[in-house]
Amino acid sequence: MASVVDQVHMSMNATAHAAGAASAGAVMAAPSLLDKLQGMSYLQMFVTLICGVLVWDQVSYQMKKGNIAGPRFKVYPIIGPFLESLDPKFEEYKAKWDSGPLSCVSIFHKFVIIASTRDLARKVLQAPKYVKPCVVDVAVKILRPSNWVFLDGKAHTDYRKSLNGLFTKTALAQYLPPLEELMDKYIEKFVELSKENNYEPQIFFHEMREILCALSLRSFCGDYISEDQIRKIADDYYLVTAALELVNFPIILPFTKTWYGKRTADMAMKIFESCAQRAKDHIAAGGKPICVMDNWCKLMHDAKNRTDDDSRLLHREFTNREISEAVFTFLFASQDASSSLACWLFQIVADRPDVLAKIREEQLRVREGDINKRLDIDLVDKMEYTHMVVKETLRYRPPVLMVPYVVKNKFPVVPDYQAPKGSMLIATLYPALHDPEVYENPDDFIPERWVEGSPANEAKKNWLVFGCGPHVCLGQTYVMITMTALIGKFALFTDFKHKVTPLSEKIKVFATIFPKDDLLLSFKKRDPVTGEIKE
Repeated sequence: MASVVDQVHMSMNATAHAAGAASAGAVMAAPSLLDKLQGMSYLQMFVTLICGVLVWDQVSYQMKKGNIAGPRFKVYPIIGPFLESLDPKFEEYKAKWDSGPLSCVSIFHKFVIIASTRDLARKVLQAPKYVKPCVVDVAVKILRPSNWVFLDGKAHTDYRKSLNGLFTKTALAQYLPPLEELMDKYIEKFVELSKENNYEPQIFFHEMREILCALSLRSFCGDYISEDQIRKIADDYYLVTAALELVNFPIILPFTKTWYGKRTADMAMKIFESCAQRAKDHIAAGGKPICVMDNWCKLMHDAKNRTDDDSRLLHREFTNREISEAVFTFLFASQDASSSLACWLFQIVADRPDVLAKIREEQLRVREGDINKRLDIDLVDKMEYTHMVVKETLRYRPPVLMVPYVVKNKFPVVPDYQAPKGSMLIATLYPALHDPEVYENPDDFIPERWVEGSPANEAKKNWLVFGCGPHVCLGQTYVMITMTALIGKFALFTDFKHKVTPLSEKIKVFATIFPKDDLLLSFKKRDPVTGEIKE
């Protein structure tokens, strides 16, 4: 018994001695580490910090990348392919889509995942539980945080329902007469511009942006917006486009792209606020609606005496500021995409005399000999071939290549990969519209593929031009009607020629896509019946 006690006593003494020694060593080690830190120069500390950041940047990238396609390492630490993104190239985008169903890049703090297949794109577009539209970081500041497009969940759904009545066929029928007047003016303007240049082809990229901006603003604001205001917004809107490029400096500093874009957006929304008040006054006085603002005000006015659920959404009085912000998002959603469509449409039709001849034949036929017959919805509905040309242009050269979202919660995009919270997840539309299993000879322009009952028409899941899900484009019917009417009128009343260059079929990416040579056209007056060209 005594020996056991002695052993325990000895063991306790040994343990205490070891603990004391360890404690003393730790006390001695601490000053040693502190001494090392104190002995480092500022340069050494800075280099150590930079090395730590670089290591973490690579580790973070590897953790987020997982097993999806993408660069093995960030070749350019921190910034990633930022410099390449300043001059985006379609060929580089396509290579990324072809690299795998899911691929990735990392630019500064933003991890970007690209979903390239039809099914993955649809999954992203229809996943409001996991994602929400993000556009780019600076968009919230330019479009304003209070803008309806940044609402989420039920709030977004309810707000969107309140806008559905603005783009029905009944509403669009009211917008067509003033739009046709504008088309007539631009026919004269384009002919005059060509005459001043001796009918030699010249760049019409800017003119296409102007006419589409003018058509949109006349649809949205009617006569409440002056021609000078339309011209000012049309001239300056490219500044907004430049500010909202996918890769841009996220802070608004004076005289930067984002600063000019913010200033232009504020100017346009101030004009729209004034137009909204005039629309309210017009409807309150018993006036008939002729534009989007009028219809919105009439819906609010009529909803006050109704009790159904849809009217409840409109019963509250939307402020002029709210209306102006919403109308600006309509312009934001339409301007670049419709300008892109117009550029490709005029180029494609001019380069294919057989297509142009069929459009002209149809335009004469549906007008039943009356070349001065004014546009209405029924007349445009009869332009079946012209409609197919517009639809094939949208498939062949879809204006919107990709739709970016921000991931709200970890998103199991595929069984073995989750998109991290906070990452950018991009739904790609182009591959679905050029799928050879759905569209025979997808890289050829074939309007006839859209005849009723055709495989292309039946492949609804591939038709992603206007998106799908809760953020599907509100104005898709407006686009089809307006563009069908526009190309029909120009084909009938003008002889337009396109100068083909080696860059004509090359794609330039500027928010949407455009011909790389900026579209070289000339216009002459044409007799719609005899086809005689007038100079």
